[in-house]
Amino acid sequence: MARGGINKAVVQEARDALLARGQNPSIDAIRIELGNTGSRTTIHRYMKEIEEVETPIREPRERFSDELANLVSRLLERMTEESGAAVSNAQAMFDQQRADLEQKLEASQSELTSLRRQFESQGSALETQTAELQTSQTSLQAEITRNARLSQNCIDLELRVQEKDEQIRSLEEKHLHSRDALEHYRNAVKEQRDQEQRRHEGQVQLVQVELRQLQQTLIIKQDELTRLNRDNERLLSEARQQNKVMSEQEHSMQRLTGEITSMKTAVAKADGAKEMLKEQLDQSRDEAKRLEEEVALAAEEVIQAKRQLTEFSVELTQLRQKMDQHGSA
Repeated sequence: MARGGINKAVVQEARDALLARGQNPSIDAIRIELGNTGSRTTIHRYMKEIEEVETPIREPRERFSDELANLVSRLLERMTEESGAAVSNAQAMFDQQRADLEQKLEASQSELTSLRRQFESQGSALETQTAELQTSQTSLQAEITRNARLSQNCIDLELRVQEKDEQIRSLEEKHLHSRDALEHYRNAVKEQRDQEQRRHEGQVQLVQVELRQLQQTLIIKQDELTRLNRDNERLLSEARQQNKVMSEQEHSMQRLTGEITSMKTAVAKADGAKEMLKEQLDQSRDEAKRLEEEVALAAEEVIQAKRQLTEFSVELTQLRQKMDQHGSA
């Protein structure tokens, strides 16, 4: 059966057009001229009718030849139909394969688009993680600097504490020396006072008993007072005036008492300075302890920052491996 729009007149026009261009009006050529429409059987049938109209009546030999030609034509038409069916099947298979390939191509393009979006998303995530990694590295460097500064402060504080300890030990030694000196001075003053008291009693007795022995007593007294204090020489030079001697002795006692008071004041000041240094030492130790705690916290922060940096590195490595796998795919 002829397809839509195919008839004898249309086939005639296509045949005439091919003959006009000097081409062989074969069935395939006419079908191409008709825009690949119409079956080869229909075109062959119309071509046969056209040729029968145009061919004059021939002799029996020619009719025999025509019958042979018709037989050949029918065989050709049958072969054409079978080949046309095979071509149609091949065309259908080609169209199906082409549709499948186009569908696969669309799926591949869709997958490629998805992979590109995923790659762009992973690239953005990688940039974000890179920025976070740089921030973490900056924070880590700042913590390292801060830790170094704290360590230096701890070292300085330890040095200051050592210096304070040395000062305290020095003050304690000075205090011990001062206490020993004060004790020695007290013992010397007491001994001197006892000696002076004894000498005074002896002098009174000597004055009362024998004035002759006064010079010898004064000489002995002068030798003893020269070893203890130059101020006591007045007692030897003014032995004849007992009241003056007593006045000088009282003056010496007052001076000694003032010196003792000064020594007590100095000792009290030394004790106050020692207490002040102890308070400063306690404050320094508290400050050192606080700095040690800050150093421990800073060390913990550094450990956490290193751990985060390690996690970021692992995630970055995994992300790069995924990108490499997608790139390889």
